[in-house]
Parts: sequence; C-alpha cells; structure tokens
Amino acid sequence: MYVVTVSATYGTGGSVVGPAVAERLGVPFVDRAIPATVATEIGVPLEEALAHDDRAAHGLGRLLASAARLPSVTFGGVDPVLPDQALIPEEEFVAQTESVIRQIVRGQGGVILGRAGAMVLADHPSALHVRLDGRRDRRIAQAARLRGIDEQTARALLDESDRARAAYVKHFYRVDPADPTLYHLVVNTSVLPLESSVDLIVAAARVRAAEPSSPPEVAR
Repeated sequence: MYVVTVSATYGTGGSVVGPAVAERLGVPFVDRAIPATVATEIGVPLEEALAHDDRAAHGLGRLLASAARLPSVTFGGVDPVLPDQALIPEEEFVAQTESVIRQIVRGQGGVILGRAGAMVLADHPSALHVRLDGRRDRRIAQAARLRGIDEQTARALLDESDRARAAYVKHFYRVDPADPTLYHLVVNTSVLPLESSVDLIVAAARVRAAEPSSPPEVAR
C-alpha cells in the first residue's frame, strides 16, 4: 500500500503531479473528498469546510484572514485590520481534516495533496513525504501556462496562495513548510518536466514502501 503526501507551492503543478502519481501507484488521489467528508462529519455546509481548507482557491482569502488574526503568524510586519467574525474554531476543522486523512491511508492508501500531510502522517512507517517547489518567476510562468491565465493574475494568486498555506502550517504545526528536512524528497518542478517529476516520486514511493524507515527528523 502506497502513501504519498505532496506539499506544493503555487505553480509547481501539484494538481497535475498528484493525480499522475496516484494513477501510476494504483491508489486514490485524495483532494476534494477531504473537505466534503469534513463537512459531513462536522455537520456544516461544504462551503464552510472549503473556507477552512488549504487547497480550495476560493477559500484561501478566509484562511489567510483567519491566520492573520493569530499572533503567532506575521505577514511582513503588517498587522492587518480585519472584521470580527463568528466562526467555528479553526482547530475543529483541522482536527477533523487530520482524522479524515488518517482514515483514508488506513484503508487503501493514497496521494494526499496539501493539508500539512507530511506533519499529519509524520510517523507513518512507509509514507513518502514530497515537497514541490521552484523559483518564483518560473512558478508564475508555469502557473499561467497550466491554468490558461496571464502572468499578472498568476503572480497575484501565487502571493496569496503561498502566504496562506504557509500560515496554515506554521500556526497549526509550528514548522515552516519550506524546511526541506520535513520531506524525503524535494523536487524543483519549475525546472524538471512534470512527467519526469512524477517518475522520481513514483520510484521513491516504491522504495519507501518496500523498505520503510524513520520519518524525517524534524517531522517527528
């Protein structure tokens, strides 16, 4: 059974690489099913769960706003003024997301995109933790190409996405998602072709499943 977590900065092709890896390994690609299951378990509309999910693009603004209210997260020294909102505690959504991820991998394995998977499954004996990253300008160009948008739009989305998702991990798990020691494999998909990156991850996942070892030291 294969378990792969993928942490992907914006423009690195995580939504392309993740499904391709899952198909090659014969396991589910788990993405949209997570907030849907969380919504069911907590008993809230799907839109509410998406607003707290780190992969849903239209939920990033609310996630960013929520993270910015927390004193442990700083954004370039700027202290934003945000409206007071009555929300279900973020911790409840995060805890339920963790529960859903663990249930999924106990069943049939899978490729998990985002949601701090490397931290949630840090002690899983055979999970492979992967980070996709790359130079900012190259990620902007790749995002524009993959999504069919102009580079100015891609640049704005990159800034919002990277900042919000990093805030999510830093606040709830007290680590920097850019720290390479959290992962078994870091791939620069802004330089390597996505198909070649899939080949690397699949090969590493097969080795990891055949010879489980300790998780990355910082992820403990």
